[in-house]
Amino acid sequence: MPKDTSIKRILVIGSGPIVIGQGCEFDYSGVQACKALRQEGYEVVLINSNPATIMTDPEFAFRTFIEPITPEMEEKISIKEKPD
Repeated sequence: MPKDTSIKRILVIGSGPIVIGQGCEFDYSGVQACKALRQEGYEVVLINSNPATIMTDPEFAFRTFIEPITPEMEEKISIKEKPD
């Protein structure tokens, strides 16, 4: 599939609260998604409620928000960051 050059900035939403011991696969998937998007040249804006996850490492996103994953917070960040 060819790259859609009209898309510059992408919002990635972390997995949010999960059961202890069952989060590493979600973190791994999220990190791989962020890495792939950045390698393709997209600006990744990340929302994640868990500051301890590897996803919040600065190398994986253009901008990272450690906030509750709620519709209201997602809307607020979307208005500010204007993802495509």
